[in-house]
Amino acid sequence: MDPNFHLRHDAFYGIAAQARVEALVVSGFTSQRMQELHIGPILFREECIFKREIRLDEKVEVLIRMSKARADGSRWTFHHEFRRADGTVCATLITDGAWIDTEQRKLAIPPQDFAEDFLALPRTDDFELQPVPVPKQA
Repeated sequence: MDPNFHLRHDAFYGIAAQARVEALVVSGFTSQRMQELHIGPILFREECIFKREIRLDEKVEVLIRMSKARADGSRWTFHHEFRRADGTVCATLITDGAWIDTEQRKLAIPPQDFAEDFLALPRTDDFELQPVPVPKQA
């Protein structure tokens, strides 16, 4: 909590990260599965827009949906909504990320079956499936 008796701004990021991990695990993207494939998520950007305060005694839920993804599943954007029990949206948090090869420490394209499962995660109404960029000719 902050001096104004509501949730500190930086706590939203930690709560969103935990909710995202839990959502992935529930959907079958366990740490064991990712370790076997030598793949893990990384973040490029995180941005939170605060709309209403959350007080100490309030219960909130975090709804997570994919709002953008490349067709090969290599890059993605998640939209998080922090909602009170009455449906009031208190904050939205946007996360842009990708997959990294945990052995080579380089950006990676996930295996096709993993990407297909990943792209089946819940989506926003305005979800955007982006094409895979064509490599530049030398």
